[in-house]
Amino acid sequence: MAVYKRTYEGYDGVHTAAWSRFLILARHSYGRLFQSKFLIIFIALCLFYPVACIAYIYLANNPVIISTLRLQNIANVDESFFYRFCTVQGIFAYILTAFISPSLVSWDLSDGALPLYFCRPFTRTEYIIGKLTVLLPLLSLITWIPGLLLYVIEGTLTGWSWMKDHFFIAVGTLAGLWIWIMLLSLIGLALAACVKWRVAAGGLIFGVFFLGPGFGGAINRVMQVNAGSLIDLNEVIRTVWADFFRYDNGTEMSVMSAWIVLGIASAICLWLLNKRIRTFEVIK
Repeated sequence: MAVYKRTYEGYDGVHTAAWSRFLILARHSYGRLFQSKFLIIFIALCLFYPVACIAYIYLANNPVIISTLRLQNIANVDESFFYRFCTVQGIFAYILTAFISPSLVSWDLSDGALPLYFCRPFTRTEYIIGKLTVLLPLLSLITWIPGLLLYVIEGTLTGWSWMKDHFFIAVGTLAGLWIWIMLLSLIGLALAACVKWRVAAGGLIFGVFFLGPGFGGAINRVMQVNAGSLIDLNEVIRTVWADFFRYDNGTEMSVMSAWIVLGIASAICLWLLNKRIRTFEVIK
């Protein structure tokens, strides 16, 4: 409208609380993401293995079915069971991250939308937290939430003594998978912020986790060392999980080295996000 008419008025409606402004990004991102049928189907596929684990727990704790089917050597539901669960669901988690995270940041950078965010009372920290709020709940849905559900089901069927003696499994499932999905989210957002093309960003995320084992194995064989495994984030997180679950997975990597690698990787991701998420871009 023409300014000289002076018929405009200021907004007098309800204002969003400052602490929850980052949730605006999550709300609109979810609306766009769940328009994809592929995403919904893939999330459903990610839950097949937890459902199979529930069925196995029920079978392992039902002697009538075991005797009827004449099953022998049924493995116990112990730390190795939950270690394998974390391994399988961890793979699904980074595939889901590679699918979701590029669309969260790449489009904002390629369309030059960041100045529109930051010209409002909205900080870079709130922007990053808002994007993390999209990834973390979805990754939680297929990782630590069903993991704790398995622990509760096993404890219900076995008894309170099992839950008390194996409480470290619950702690390891919650802490270990939270560390993993947080690292995946930071890597996904950081690489998406570095590459504006969504497909290239997704391929780069896959490359980090698929090429790491290959390069690490090549370094170990050529140099006759074990240090090459430090660039394999899959091996690093499995070392941390094995320590949480008090399980010997045969790795030669020390737990301290694994924690150091996780800290360095997280710091690099935060540095990239801080460098790339800004209101302007210098083109040389």
